Amino acid sequence: MTAPLTPSQTVGPFFGVGLPFERGEQIATPGLAGVIRIEGQVLDGNGDPVPDALLEIWQADDQGRYRTIADGEGTRGKSRDPSTGFGRCRTDSEGAFSFLTLKPGATPAPDGRVQAAHLNVTVFARGLLRHLVTRLYFPDETAANATDPVLNLVEPARRETLIARNYGGVLHFDVRLQGERETVFFAI
Repeated sequence: MTAPLTPSQTVGPFFGVGLPFERGEQIATPGLAGVIRIEGQVLDGNGDPVPDALLEIWQADDQGRYRTIADGEGTRGKSRDPSTGFGRCRTDSEGAFSFLTLKPGATPAPDGRVQAAHLNVTVFARGLLRHLVTRLYFPDETAANATDPVLNLVEPARRETLIARNYGGVLHFDVRLQGERETVFFAI
């Protein structure tokens, strides 16, 4: 009996212990009202798929409350969402990933301003010494996106790399690691 190979990663390799659940990309139960599908690809600087990347998303519930941070103990109350608000998905041979989730609500920024609905996205991939952090914003939130304090830190021409596109009810969001239309990543 031979164990399967693990992807060769600078930040990995990702052993099975790092991916303990088969369907980590399902944050929400399929068929539940309001479930959305997000899919995309991780692409390298040449536009080629990255077949061994790992994406994690973390999000608030529909009321803008996180389940696992101090916000849950504050005046806004703890999330009542039974999901964890966290999902993990590896890319396939075409660099593709997908998540089933519920759209989060707006959250308060540390300075009290309102942040548009978004997903926090972390990318692990070969050749990276450190993971990358970005956000996915929703295309139907034009007014909220226009006033989001984080999105407004990004030069206008590059903001589109953070906003998913809606194709027949499925949200599409590619992560481009380098090159033309590189996704905006944040230093944290």
